[in-house]
Amino acid sequence: MERKGRLEGKVAVITGAANGIGRATAVLFAREGAKLAIADVNESGLQETADLVKKEGGCVVTEKVDVSVEEEVKDLIELTLKTYAQVDILCNNAGIGGAEGDEATEWRKVFSVNVMGAVYGIKYVGPHMQERKKGSIVNTASVAGIRSGAGGNAYSASKAAIINFTKTAACDMGGFNVRVNSVCPGLIETGMTKPIFDYARSAGKIGRMGNRCELRRYGVPEEVAYAILFLAGDESSYITGQSIPVDGGNTASLNMPGMKF
Repeated sequence: MERKGRLEGKVAVITGAANGIGRATAVLFAREGAKLAIADVNESGLQETADLVKKEGGCVVTEKVDVSVEEEVKDLIELTLKTYAQVDILCNNAGIGGAEGDEATEWRKVFSVNVMGAVYGIKYVGPHMQERKKGSIVNTASVAGIRSGAGGNAYSASKAAIINFTKTAACDMGGFNVRVNSVCPGLIETGMTKPIFDYARSAGKIGRMGNRCELRRYGVPEEVAYAILFLAGDESSYITGQSIPVDGGNTASLNMPGMKF
């Protein structure tokens, strides 16, 4: 695909880049001219993403990072600055689904990755962006943070926290010309949702996936990546503190059982 250069001269950090939305975002950013630092706990998947980035002609460094560990996030930002001397874009994309239970250990695990991972990312990249008086941060939230029924309790609560953290961080950093936004993916086929899609295919129900969305289909990671690209780049220069659903219209209606004909 043609290289358009919308991110030419920019450096982006992307967590959760081993598959799904993170991988699609890394490849798209490389195609648009960004230099990348990508991270994940999945080293083999991370290397596959790096190989795809290089096929696009992109520059990339990789780091195995558990975003729930503050020191590892700090090291990632330091590696990026050592390699490229700047960070223009941070995509806090790493996340886990979690089980349906209400055990405290499960909640702590989900929040430590989904919420604190983003907190640590902004903690360590924020001062650099504020000093330069420019930067764009994009968090990956979820429609589960907007309405019930799209995930378990812990996961949904963590994504609601990200949506609100996006707003408060945007207010904290707006005076420094640093923007903070988030995307809220709907039903997207990723590594996290793979078991659901595998079951649907094996049961012959894949055609029903996404039928409660207004577009009557599920989405693919690239569709979310393009929304992230818009929020990360200069074209969205007057947008901050917003959470944009990328959900086929799922959150546009009540979307209750029996409401669709």
